Amino acid sequence: MKSVRFAVAATLAMASSIALAQAYPGKPVYLVVGFPPGGGADNVARLLADRMSRELGQPVVMDYRPGAGTTIASTYVSRAAPDGYTIYMGSAGIYGADRVLYKNIKYEAKDFTPIARWTRSPMLLAVSSASGIKSTQDLIARAKSAPEKVSYASSGNGVAPHLAGRMFEIQSGATMMHVPFKGGAQAVQSVAAGDVDITFGTPPSILSLAPTGRITPIAVTTAQRSPLFPNLPTITEAGLKEYDYSFWFGLYGPAGLPKEIVSKLADVSVKILNDPEIKTRLAQTGNETFPSNSPAEFAEWALADGKRQKELMEKSGAKID
Repeated sequence: MKSVRFAVAATLAMASSIALAQAYPGKPVYLVVGFPPGGGADNVARLLADRMSRELGQPVVMDYRPGAGTTIASTYVSRAAPDGYTIYMGSAGIYGADRVLYKNIKYEAKDFTPIARWTRSPMLLAVSSASGIKSTQDLIARAKSAPEKVSYASSGNGVAPHLAGRMFEIQSGATMMHVPFKGGAQAVQSVAAGDVDITFGTPPSILSLAPTGRITPIAVTTAQRSPLFPNLPTITEAGLKEYDYSFWFGLYGPAGLPKEIVSKLADVSVKILNDPEIKTRLAQTGNETFPSNSPAEFAEWALADGKRQKELMEKSGAKID
């Protein structure tokens, strides 16, 4: 009798799981984004949210919660109900880097459910035409021969352009002068104006000013050449064999999200990211589609990269502006 009861219970549990997956979503889903509208992150979020709406049969509504380096959004999601109606476009910061910069952070990686990896974007090492720097090798030689004479602009302490620059310093043995601004546009404009020598910037911000001839991309920050910029060499080709830095986004939910909902959202993500139209449209914003094989694979990969970025943040000495 025990075996019969067990079999009945297992069957009922399976039926309940199937019913949950089939019923979800029964109302609009809110995609939380930790950046303001109009930027590079918004381009990714809007494109994928629109396609998710079609696949799920319910609106996927943009929920912008910018500020404090995306920690406001992360905090909100970490406290949300695990019902699949609050999801999050997150990145590496939730794995500890946020807590290095913002001491009062209460959430940890365990407070989120990894669902799917979405995109990866290389950063571009770009130089001012006024600097006279022509290549990564040239930059390394100049920065090592004159410590803190070469300056690099970023969109603020502890953000991706700063960390990319700090990684460059650590691996090259060079010491440069960091010049933080309050946004990526200001940082890139300072290089184009010749006020700062170089920057590690996002593709859209660099490419918007490259046609002027005042700023020139000379390398990508990923370990291999990017299919988005096949003619640009990598920094590893200049001799920094361990250099690899990219900015990525993935889909998360609060901790405790039912596995049936996780699987449904992961399957929808993979389907969307494998669509040639989506690949093309994301490439136009400087992003590669980078779908994960499974939620488990994404969780393992993101944990490793998050740990690496946390360590880099600690070495950077970054402080809040």
